[in-house]
Amino acid sequence: MAEDMITETAQTPAGGAAPAVEPASPNSPQWFFAPGVTPDERARLTEEAIAALKTVFDPEIPCDIYELGLIYCVVIDDSRKVLIDMTLTAPGCPVAGDIVQSVENAVGTVGGVSAVEVNMVFDPPWDQSRMSTEARIALDFY
Repeated sequence: MAEDMITETAQTPAGGAAPAVEPASPNSPQWFFAPGVTPDERARLTEEAIAALKTVFDPEIPCDIYELGLIYCVVIDDSRKVLIDMTLTAPGCPVAGDIVQSVENAVGTVGGVSAVEVNMVFDPPWDQSRMSTEARIALDFY
């Protein structure tokens, strides 16, 4: 679902949304906003949504889903509905539904957000290269 929104909003800088923030690394999530979202609101929503995402942990790995690199894309439309493309460390994860619900609940607490929809994707597949430096240190992967 978020892929459709990205296509619609990211076509041209003049008529559509551009990425809100340059990704910190090639594996950081892409953020897109509808044209009606002001720059100040973009910054606030990005900061608060990241903080919310960092409260959700993979129950099998002692690290939050944001630093693990499980969030691929975040799109915020004109109504402030948040569409999130995310993945799991393994496609057959038995707690997939719980993680999706936790993401929806956490991001739903961000001020101004009208709704949250999570789309589970497995392309590209997740691997350890998507983890942030913070996650690598926390998991002793150096």
